[in-house]
Amino acid sequence: SAALVGGSVAIFGALRRLALALPQPAAVRSRPGRVWRWRNLLVSFAHSVLAGLWAVFSLWHSPELLSDIQDGYSVSGHLLVCFSSGYFIHDTLDIIFNHQSRSSWEYLVHHAMAISAFVSLILTGRFLVAAVLLLLVEVSNIFLTVRMLLKMSNVPSPALYEANKYINLVMYFAFRLAPQAYLTWYFLRYVEVQGQGAFLTANLLLLDAMILMYFSRLLRSDFFPSLRKGSAERDVDGEKFLID
Repeated sequence: SAALVGGSVAIFGALRRLALALPQPAAVRSRPGRVWRWRNLLVSFAHSVLAGLWAVFSLWHSPELLSDIQDGYSVSGHLLVCFSSGYFIHDTLDIIFNHQSRSSWEYLVHHAMAISAFVSLILTGRFLVAAVLLLLVEVSNIFLTVRMLLKMSNVPSPALYEANKYINLVMYFAFRLAPQAYLTWYFLRYVEVQGQGAFLTANLLLLDAMILMYFSRLLRSDFFPSLRKGSAERDVDGEKFLID
């Protein structure tokens, strides 16, 4: 498992180098502070596509896993958790080494929670199905990342942004809020609040609070812009918030 996680870190390191060679929109090139963020989001997009489709395939291929969230196991699910652990480690290092910790502290908190939870799952072999369910969120992240890339590039087609805006909202409900709500209900009702169960439940509840906060930001930004406070004057160069 350690080799799998390490290999995943190396894969995303290679993708990061590839992103450096890709052309950048003029709006990104003209603002040096956005260059790192653009590259980082491209790597995040790659992870979302791969991990999101992988999670959907794993559950579709082995639906019986949903009947045993605590002790169900599949090789595909195990590999997926190792793969995503590698991404979170890589992204954490990318943020720290590029001196983006202050502007991206929300990501660091999220990644620390994900890495610690996933490592505990890999070591014990329990709750892997719960991790696969949580990684369905990456399907939603595909459209969330596209949204941020469109905003950064100042795409001249508002219709494209508008279409993605509504798709993103639907995917947010289907692949982020719904799995999170189900797992929260399951853990509070069936999982013993001790040891690993207590640790994962605490992580899950903290993630609930973060997701609701991000959802509130998304609604204000895309659907109720008049409720935003001071964001129009904020320089977002170099920042990497989960929702801008």
